Formats: sequence, structure tokens, C-alpha cells
Amino acid sequence: MKQRAWHAPDVSLLPYTGWVFVSKKIGRFLTWMQVLSAFTCVTLSVMRLWQNKFGDEPNKRPALLLFYTLALTEALLFLLEKAYWAWKINMCKLLEQVSGDCELGAYGHVSVTRFFYDAYSRCITGSIFDGIKMDLVTFAEELILSEFLDEQLIGVHILQQFVKAQGSARDTLRKVGTSSRSIERLIEMLNWKRPEEEEVRRCAAEVLSKLAGKRQNALRVSGIPGAIESIMSLLYTGSTTPSSAAPHDASPAARGYDHPQLNLFGLLILKKLARDHDNCGKIGNTRGLLAKIIDFTHASPALLDNPLTADSQVRAVKRALQVVKMLVSTTGGTGKLLRQEVAENVFTVSNLRGILKHGQQHKPLQKLAMDILTGLAMDDGAKQVIVSTGGVVKLLLSIFFNADERELSGDAGEALAMLALESEASCAAILKRGDVLDHLMSALEDDGEARRRNAARVLRNLCAYAGDKHRERLSAVVTNAIPMVLKATMTGRDKILEVSVGLTTQICRFIDGERFTAELRGAGIDERVYVERLAAILREHRYPEIRVPRMRRFVVQQVIWLMDSSAGGGGGDYVSLLRGAGMERLLESIADTTSELECYHVFSGSVGIGKHRESFSAAVDAALELLAGDGARAEA
Repeated sequence: MKQRAWHAPDVSLLPYTGWVFVSKKIGRFLTWMQVLSAFTCVTLSVMRLWQNKFGDEPNKRPALLLFYTLALTEALLFLLEKAYWAWKINMCKLLEQVSGDCELGAYGHVSVTRFFYDAYSRCITGSIFDGIKMDLVTFAEELILSEFLDEQLIGVHILQQFVKAQGSARDTLRKVGTSSRSIERLIEMLNWKRPEEEEVRRCAAEVLSKLAGKRQNALRVSGIPGAIESIMSLLYTGSTTPSSAAPHDASPAARGYDHPQLNLFGLLILKKLARDHDNCGKIGNTRGLLAKIIDFTHASPALLDNPLTADSQVRAVKRALQVVKMLVSTTGGTGKLLRQEVAENVFTVSNLRGILKHGQQHKPLQKLAMDILTGLAMDDGAKQVIVSTGGVVKLLLSIFFNADERELSGDAGEALAMLALESEASCAAILKRGDVLDHLMSALEDDGEARRRNAARVLRNLCAYAGDKHRERLSAVVTNAIPMVLKATMTGRDKILEVSVGLTTQICRFIDGERFTAELRGAGIDERVYVERLAAILREHRYPEIRVPRMRRFVVQQVIWLMDSSAGGGGGDYVSLLRGAGMERLLESIADTTSELECYHVFSGSVGIGKHRESFSAAVDAALELLAGDGARAEA
């Protein structure tokens, strides 16, 4: 990288002449000589025209008259031009005004002066249209491609101010985003670590952070070889000494580098790039980057508890959490690999635990931490890591049951429900708390729909996956929830209806048909009305819906249980009631519309996670078989 060791106006034109023949002095001298010669021309022309003594020779008089008139006009025009520009620049502060209008900040005067000189030079050396076609963005793009640091600094400052200004940001980003040379140069600047290049690096990082906000630009940025590695070079956690640009340079840590600002820009760029699925894969594949991002999620108790903590520190933690959340929420095979890699980092879950434990003053951080845990819980290995990290499940339960934490309760419930799904170890960890079932029962009666829905999801998963060890304890409590669940089944819609029917199917595993019929009557619901409600749900959902993918499965499972209970001699004759409600025709219709969508518990994009042991089509066939008979399953 070249850097001028001299200032152009102070360069001596002749050796050994000191300050006399420096270019600045010579320039001023020639300027005043031009003005003086123009005044002399005006004076002489006016004198000759005033005297009007041109002789009597033919043609001499008109020729001299024309000559002095033209000379006077030319000199006056030159002086008028000089006066006009002196007035505009010195008195009206034209350059400062343009700089202010363009919001160029501290470097505005230098930038605008240089721009006008370059435009004037192009008009002189080429066509006037060359100067007219110039604009500040093009000018800045040319400067950042220069080999001189001072020119690069001017160029990147212009771009920085323009991408921040509301009036010019859109056009600037579109123009820079379509120039691969400019993007490559800005990315290259991220790797510059010499002390004098820090400001250029910071400005380039800010421009790229704005540029990555547009999806097309983000794809162009990430498509440049080495772009992710260059962005990674902005991140400095203090655990390692960043490399220097040259062997003789001191490390950035010793130079007083503005690491917090560079960290924020680096994380912001990664956050915007991570909106794209392919970019998430690139971030995960970049060696050492994921570990660096997770390092930024660490927040000490002193940082979280201190109200005077620097805002930049909290923002860095927040942005790192946002990036991790986007990575673990990635869909498909890429998301599966990323969740595994994030969970394999030994600091991930412990960092999240620290935020949950000490982040009461930072609710957004706690929310992000729980969202990450929910995403990680989609992976079986990650579930094991979360459960084996002491205190995480306990903290989630505490937040979920805390009446004052309405804002975060839903996120905690989502995380707990996902952890308990198909995981006996997670269910055991949740049931370690002695009063957990009582709190879940209370949550079922809560006014908030989200809280009731999550409590029902957790209870259903506990009943389904806790194992025989906890069967007696669960049976003693959850059966008391039947009236509430039946009421929700009769009046609920969408997700609350889906989870209520699902919870009913699990509670019914602990009771017989006679007890269920008694509970129905105790809740003021006739058996026929209940069966007709199940039929009505299937009519409303003739086709599978992504919003409630398990709705039809849960209803069919409940229908099968009702018929099995009738065959066992307990309760009412549900087979006859189901036939009367037209259940056979409904099941035949459903058999023609079953989908792979209904075979999974949850989804990562369009990829199912946690497949049911029994396919939905097999469940429908079993229900039809029971209806066709007397309610008893045929022998295989």
C-alpha cells in the first residue's frame, strides 16, 4: 500500500530553493499574475478606447477598435469569473454548502474540493461532458481503487456518508452493488490491519454492512472468494492476538484499535448475510468463524448486572445471539449440520445459561437465548447437551412459571416443549422439579392462549415420552386436566385445538372408557356432541394444513381410542355414535388426502423432524377397520 510522504502543494519545484519555489507559492504567484495581467489589459484597452486615436489609415481604425473591444471583453469576463467564484467559494461558502447538503461530515470540504478539481480537469483535458457526467459516487469508487491511502480514505468516507444518508442511500447501494470491483476492494480493505489504515477499514466495514442489507447485494458479497474470511478478520474477542499486516507491526491489541466498533460491524454483516440459506452454510464452513461468533455470546454476570455497561458490549452479545439463532434455524440438511456444530461447541449452552440466569435487565438477550435453545432442541444430540448442562431446564421452568415474565413465558414454553419431544432424558429433567405438574396444570387455566398452548404441549410430551417410571405420577395429576382439555376441544380453534386434542389422546392412556364418559358428563358434554365435534373438526380440515399439521392425526387417534374403549366394555357405544356422525365417509375422504406432512412432529423449512412411529395412512386404515367391524381390531 502506497502512502504519500509529502503534501502536493508543499513540493519544491527546484532543488535547494527552500520555501520560495514550492508549488503552492508558484500557484499563488501565477494566479495573481493572471489577475494583474487582466487588470492591465482592461486598463490599457479602456485608455486606448477613451483616447480614440487610431490614425486615418483605411481599415486601421475599425481593426484597432475591434481588437481593444475584444481584449477588454475577454479581460472583463475573466475578472468577472474570478470574482464570481471568489464570492461563491469564499463568501457564500459553496464547498461547505455542497458538503453539508451531501452530509459528508468532517471530510466533506476535502472531498468536494477534490471532486470539483477533478471535474474541471476532465473538462479541460477531454470533453465538457466528461466532467458533467461525473458524480460523487463514481468519483468515490475511483478513489477507493487508488494505490494511495489518502485517496482511498476520501473515497470510502464519501461512500460511508452516502449509504447512511436517507436521501442517497438507495441509489448509492444500487450503484456500488452492481460494481464487482468496488465490492472486492471494500472486502479487501477489511483485511488491512496497519494503524494508519484503521479508519479506512472501519468505513469499509460500515459500507459493507449497509450493502449486505439487500439480498442481491448480500449474494454478491458472499460470492466473492475469501469474503467470509475477510469479514471474520473484523472479529476480535481478545482470546487470540490478531495477525498483523507486516511482521514489524505491533498487534492491534497493542495499538489501541477500535475493536468494539469493528466487532459490531463484523457481526452485523454476518447477521445480514445469514438471512440467505446458502450463506449460512458458508458461515458454518468457514474455519474458526463459528467458534468466534459463539465467543461473543458470552456475557459475564458483571456485564449483565451492571446498568452502566457500555452499550457496544451488550449490542455485540445481542448480534452474536442473533447470528447463532439464524444459523440454528436454518432449514434442511444445512441446518441439521449447523445445529450439530453449534451444540458441539462446549461454550454454547453454558453461555446461554449465563444469559438466562443473569440477564433479567436484558429481556431481548434472554429471548434470543431461548430461541436458540428451541432451535438446538430439534437435534437429538443437542437435546442431550442441553439437558446435561446443569440448571438450563430449571431456568426455563422458572421463567415459564413466573407470572411476571409474560413477555418471555411463551419462548420458555416453546423451548421446554421442544426439549420434551421424543426425549425421555429431557422429560426426566423437567419432572425433577417436584411441583412442575401443578404449575403446568395452573398454566392450562391461564388467560393467555400462548401460555395454555405451551403448557398443553409440554404435558402431552411428558405423557407420551416420560416412560413407565413416571407413569403413576403423571396419571395422578394429568387426569384432572380432562375437563379443561375437553372444554378447549369444544371451543378452541387452530393451534390450541390441535394441542388440546393431542393432549386428550395422551391422557386417555391413563383412564378407561367408563372414566372418560364420566368426565364428559361431568363437563356437561354429551357423548354424541363430543363425537360430532370430532367429525366437525375433520370436515373443517379436509386437507392437511401446515399451520396445524397434526390436527387430523390427533383426531383419528382419539377416534381409534374411543372405539377401542367401546370394545373393552367400558363407556358408551362410541362406534354407533361415530357411524351416525358420518365418520366412515370422512375417514375414507381423509385416506385419499393423507400427506407426508402429517407424518412428522415438527419441521425445519420443508424438511420434517421427528417422524411418527406409525404413518398417518396406517392410522386411518386402522380406524376404518374398527368402524367396519364392531369396534375391535381384527387379528393380524
